[in-house]
Amino acid sequence: MQLSVNDERRYNVWMVITTCLAFFCVVAVAMSMLPDDTTEDRISGLGYQVDPEARDTFASMLNKPAASWLPVENPVNLGMHHVPYWFSFTIPPTHSDDDNYLLEISYPLLDDVQIAIYQQDVSSPVKVYRGGDTQPFTDRPVEHRTFLFPLPDSKAPQRVLVRVKASGTIRLPLKVWQEREYIEYTPRHNLVMGLFFGFLCAMGVSNLFLFLTTRSGSFIAYSGYVFCMALSLASLHGYGYAYLWPALPLFQEKAIVVFANLTIVFAMQFSRLLLPVRQYLPRMDNVLKITIGVFLVNIALGLILPYAILIKIFLVLLSMAVLLALGLGTWLVLKGVVVARYFSIAWAFLLISGLTASLDNLNIIDLTISSNYLVMLGAAIETLLLALVVAISYSHTRNEMYDAQAKALLQEKDANRAKEDLLDVQQRYQSDLEYQVEERTLELQIALRELSDANRELEALNAIDSLTGIKNRRHFDKRIKAEGRRSRREQTPLSLAMIDVDHFKRINDEYGHAAGDACIKHVAGILQSQLKRPSDDVCRIGGEEFALILPNTDTEGAQQLVEDMRRQLETTPVNWDDELIAMTLSAGIATAVIAFEDHERDLLKEADKQLYAAKQGGRNQIKAIHLTSEQ
Repeated sequence: MQLSVNDERRYNVWMVITTCLAFFCVVAVAMSMLPDDTTEDRISGLGYQVDPEARDTFASMLNKPAASWLPVENPVNLGMHHVPYWFSFTIPPTHSDDDNYLLEISYPLLDDVQIAIYQQDVSSPVKVYRGGDTQPFTDRPVEHRTFLFPLPDSKAPQRVLVRVKASGTIRLPLKVWQEREYIEYTPRHNLVMGLFFGFLCAMGVSNLFLFLTTRSGSFIAYSGYVFCMALSLASLHGYGYAYLWPALPLFQEKAIVVFANLTIVFAMQFSRLLLPVRQYLPRMDNVLKITIGVFLVNIALGLILPYAILIKIFLVLLSMAVLLALGLGTWLVLKGVVVARYFSIAWAFLLISGLTASLDNLNIIDLTISSNYLVMLGAAIETLLLALVVAISYSHTRNEMYDAQAKALLQEKDANRAKEDLLDVQQRYQSDLEYQVEERTLELQIALRELSDANRELEALNAIDSLTGIKNRRHFDKRIKAEGRRSRREQTPLSLAMIDVDHFKRINDEYGHAAGDACIKHVAGILQSQLKRPSDDVCRIGGEEFALILPNTDTEGAQQLVEDMRRQLETTPVNWDDELIAMTLSAGIATAVIAFEDHERDLLKEADKQLYAAKQGGRNQIKAIHLTSEQ
């Protein structure tokens, strides 16, 4: 894209103004994010130990000698490790008539945090807390984006033991706050973060609206980039887990990988659409496409591989992608593409912050400010500058469009004449086309209706046992899950019965398999006929094995129903070739109110055990048991 001298001069002025504005914003944010010396100075005697076997407990760590603890500075950054770490430190007296004290670990990406607080010369903890982004958000002592733990009132110093496990960086920024101090600090912090995320959302929404009105691909790519970056940073800072998906701890573990990779996908697509890559470097355009594919694959891997591996892969890929975009922009600047100059300056900010954050997470350098905030600051500056680049690109494209429109007007008269000729032809064939479309639409609707009916019939057939005509194992597996959920939801008893025909192998051996099939159908008919309610179900789940699903039925009711079936079968032999074949059955019944996921499977196993006990006890009998929630 070539600009006129006046346009280039004007855009340079805007770039300087924007950069200065971004710089002052960075300084303001950095000042608000610096650690509070007073809150950190309340931590003393900080040391750590590694627990490679994950066997230590609070009791064992409490008795370890002071010399075994390795000293470390607060805030702690030990790099990426996947084994548990133990930390020990002392906090000053927390007694106050007017205020309470809080312990904050201001790094929300720790998988599991366990804390025990001990008073002097006491071996039992005064308080024990647990948190972590693998734990439900509502289980935290204080439902906050970071880890906040109320400290017990004490007139003497107290010792704190912390067990930390993380898939990524072992980072432990410790602060002891008075509630008054924290209340004064929180509005400033929330104001800065609200302005930052509000700025990103405003940029994303405005560019989304511009895409809807202009249909320019660069706007939607930029909008997707900004939204995904906002979600990535929200995940890094704990806002996503606190406000967007607090009930999804499993998604919290994958959120950063998904959104961070999507951010780079949109960034690479934005680079392809904004810069004239295909015009100057067609092969480089293919490289950008491959890069997009690599990050999409990384998203898929993020659902399988552990976070500890993926975050390292992502940090390497992120550095490579930023270097690729920056190198491409620099090369286009040398080719005279003016907009690439602004593009390169914007990516330079993200490159510096991204590389610095990567080195900090790998524990190569030690920053006084969290690397997450550093990435946030770099991203904010880059987002602002890229918005200016998009505006410049769109302005130039609009001017080119006006020139093209002027040329197009000259050709419009010829096009109008051609359209009039086409309209005459179109009107001639329009009636026939409409009739054909209606006819084909009607045929398609009839075919879809027939296909839907066939699918319903096929689904019903798949749930029927071909020999007996009752429901089969497939139906039983689906029904038991549904009734388990209903029992758990409504807190009603669910009874399952496992039924087996006694000595059925003898019938096959003595009378043949045809007689055995007749006996199976006879048993199925008796069991089906004894059911009293539409909600009760009998299924054939094996050769001579049957199962009953009895919703909202207690043990006594289930036992009475199965006893009726047993007596009916015992007194009703099968007439086969003028010979009567007598049969009996053994049954096991288990009843419980479903209390947790897959509890119904345990109930089925218990019914099977009762069936085994009935067979061991001599057959032709019923064993039943009622399970409590503790069992």
